[in-house]
Amino acid sequence: MKLAKRAEIDAFFAKPPANMVGVLVYGKDRSQVIERCTALAKRIVPDITDPFNVSLITDTDIEGDAGRLEGELQSLSLMGGKRLVRLKFFSEKAALDKAVAASLKAHAAGDFNKDAFIIIEAGGLGSDSALRRLADADKNLASIACYEDETGDVVRMAREALAADGVSLSSAAMDIFAQRLPKERGIARQEIERLILFIGPGSHKTLNEVELQEFLGVEPEASLFKAASDAFGGRMKAAQAGLRRAFAEGESGPDAMRAISLQYNKLKLLKSMLEKGLGTKEAARNAGVFWKDEDDMLRQARAWNFSTLDALARDLIDADKQCKSTGMPDLLIAERLYLQIAGRANRAGL
Repeated sequence: MKLAKRAEIDAFFAKPPANMVGVLVYGKDRSQVIERCTALAKRIVPDITDPFNVSLITDTDIEGDAGRLEGELQSLSLMGGKRLVRLKFFSEKAALDKAVAASLKAHAAGDFNKDAFIIIEAGGLGSDSALRRLADADKNLASIACYEDETGDVVRMAREALAADGVSLSSAAMDIFAQRLPKERGIARQEIERLILFIGPGSHKTLNEVELQEFLGVEPEASLFKAASDAFGGRMKAAQAGLRRAFAEGESGPDAMRAISLQYNKLKLLKSMLEKGLGTKEAARNAGVFWKDEDDMLRQARAWNFSTLDALARDLIDADKQCKSTGMPDLLIAERLYLQIAGRANRAGL
């Protein structure tokens, strides 16, 4: 069953139909895919981290063990009741796509544990995907596509997040803020969270447009964001100095990874906007670039190319994993990555 309208999706998430045994959430907006999958998982089981009631598998697991997915769908919950299976599926192999679709079809037909609910988190599946076609058509399954948010969706998300923390914006201020927010949900949410901190969580304060301008004019806090910008701008010494200063101020490796990832995502988004033919001002605004940073970000967007940026994605992921799992000092891992990026920026002409 294909869910496309917001009302349909909201109703489904509020109370998944009893006959449903699985959901496919896919699309190029990875942040939105993850957000929706996590929200739905919390509806299915009380604790999504419970190893006795939740299984997390990947396409690599299935590729290495053909019976793994069916085994998980046959297993019973040790606690009784619903059991959750979460599959992260980002393979582009048609054979694997068909294999997963076959297992899912059998599960939808009632061949496995009827109390096992599967959530599949996937990338941008094409219309030729057997998995997508099955989830679109089967009455016991659902499919949800995640595309870039429209302005109305971003405004709604901002209002809900602000209200949850007891703060708000005036109508005029919200109009201005919405124009500055990027459509990519993950980046937009980070900006909203930063605004909440600026207003003061729980303060019950409503910011007007004049007060909002104070926030929009504030440089992203501390040294990390400046260091990340310096890295992508090819300013090696400044990036290193800023990074060390940030760590001296108490920042950590994961903080440094978030900052560099935010800069990376903004840069790619800005470059995409420019490639689509948007004017520089409009492109910068849609990518969530602060007005004081526009000239530098535009310079970076013109110098970096997509092939180099795409190749950098793996380095970002690896460095983030190292910060969380190895015994190496966080500063050393972050510094190596920031300097590596600055070096590539220099080779790109920055």
